[in-house]
Amino acid sequence: MDWKLELIFVPVSDVDRAKDFYVNKVGFNADYDERPGGGIRFVQLTPPGSACSITIGEGLNDAPPGTAPMMQIVVSDIQKAHDQLAANGVDVSDVTVLEWGHFVYFADPDGNKWALQYLPNRPNG
Repeated sequence: MDWKLELIFVPVSDVDRAKDFYVNKVGFNADYDERPGGGIRFVQLTPPGSACSITIGEGLNDAPPGTAPMMQIVVSDIQKAHDQLAANGVDVSDVTVLEWGHFVYFADPDGNKWALQYLPNRPNG
């Protein structure tokens, strides 16, 4: 039996600002943005090529904005990913090269932290 991680809740203070950041600066796909009722707004965003999405919204959880644990995305070209983020105005770290992988770090407007990782010994990162 497969167990597939498909959705991670990311607590934010301003849904529209966060959606703009993730879609227009980071490059996630905007999959869904609905208000099903009961004070809930559900926004689902997916990194290109990923089977796992994030959700931001209203009335979804009680975690304070900016408290998501470090999230990590594997990319096939760390320099290209770095350059794309920087060109879109994201405050991104320099590329850090370690024995087990290359990393770039950034945070969303609420301080939720992200790492991009390139694994040189794995096909396609």
